[in-house]
Amino acid sequence: MSFTWWRYPTRRFAVDGLAFSVSSRARGDGLHSALSMQGVAQAADHTPSLGPESVRNHLLRVTLPDGRLLEVELGYMGPWTTGIVARVNGVLVYESHKGRVPVYPEKYQSTAVQHSSFGEIVKAGQSGQDTHGGVFARHNRLPFAIDVATGLLFYIIAKMTDLQTAALVGAAVGFGLVTFQRITKIDVTGGLALFGILMLCISAGLAVWLNDDEWIKQRGTITGLIAASFFIIDGARGGRYIGKGLARYMPYSDIHAGRFAIVMGVIGLIMAALNYGAAKLLTTDNWLFYKTFVDNFIVIGLVLLAMRYARTKPAV
Repeated sequence: MSFTWWRYPTRRFAVDGLAFSVSSRARGDGLHSALSMQGVAQAADHTPSLGPESVRNHLLRVTLPDGRLLEVELGYMGPWTTGIVARVNGVLVYESHKGRVPVYPEKYQSTAVQHSSFGEIVKAGQSGQDTHGGVFARHNRLPFAIDVATGLLFYIIAKMTDLQTAALVGAAVGFGLVTFQRITKIDVTGGLALFGILMLCISAGLAVWLNDDEWIKQRGTITGLIAASFFIIDGARGGRYIGKGLARYMPYSDIHAGRFAIVMGVIGLIMAALNYGAAKLLTTDNWLFYKTFVDNFIVIGLVLLAMRYARTKPAV
């Protein structure tokens, strides 16, 4: 049994005084749509999340009281919205997006058609096929696991002791990982080792200087602003270092490093602002939970939105 994780805007229109509505939602097993007339369900369609069938438009049909056939074509108008075109006996009567026909996003079609499950996409990432690897690629799994582990370590130590101790331990672990990587040549910090060292120095210095819990809670805001500045500067220079290093975690091979660095810088500014608000409005325990768990999901959502810009290569 699948669950609904996204509902698209309901499209409403009228034909000869009859009210129609078309709803669509993304579920765990794919895209579902339904057509209602006068509030009564008349037709439904479904396409899977992946596979050749996933890229087709939905077709919803109902016979009008006078015997004419109403056909509604539903499909994607972009990664985050759907639209419809309605025809009666082949004559256009309604468009949700004037002059546009629903179609599955072209840049995602090949991936959707070639794979029948998300497991296949993961395997493709591990083997380097059709993707840039992402966090599931063999060379990225260890750095990604360490990133998660250090975040959990900060949370646990902060709960057991205080924020200053957790910050100092986190910095010490970071320096230890970088030193380990230098000695063993085993990649444990990803493609941003030198940038990570710089941010650890800043973070450790702030942890010592800001020895009050309220100020330590703002450490994320300060470091976020600094990191965002570095990202934007690197992006303006083509993303040759930071943008390129972070792009290795993304499961795409068509990311423009410069644009990616810029959007990540903007996301950094947004997250710094959110952290400032959380630090001011939440208790220390609630802020700690937000910082360790909630803001990661916010970042993921923002990055998914930003991919449309980051994957669009500049015109030649």
